[in-house]
Amino acid sequence: QVQLVESGGGLVQAGGSLRLSCAASGLTFSNYAMGWFRQAPGKEREFVAAFACCGGGTYYADSVKGRFTISRDNAKNTVYLQMNSLKPEDTAVYYCAAGPFVAGSFLLRIDRYTYWGQGTQVTVSS
Repeated sequence: QVQLVESGGGLVQAGGSLRLSCAASGLTFSNYAMGWFRQAPGKEREFVAAFACCGGGTYYADSVKGRFTISRDNAKNTVYLQMNSLKPEDTAVYYCAAGPFVAGSFLLRIDRYTYWGQGTQVTVSS
């Protein structure tokens, strides 16, 4: 079965950096768009960043542009989220998601992703 396993979360001071990883198994990784979403307490899950499949590009929420970078290694079936200049408002549970052949503006839509990881907590202290 498909599994997405996130790692790399933790506690960091404002201005610091973290790198999240998401290892995928049980799917043809290169055929899937990979996205990162986050959910803060009392808030809805929101889009953070995505990397399209099949030679497509990357997309970012306005709130993280210039600070976060998504990358993928198809040989390792892994997607990464490098988070720099972290702010307290970045505190949330971060989820990795996989969606088959998702591209363009559909990458921002939660309902386009089929598989989800269990989430990893990121806490940014002020």
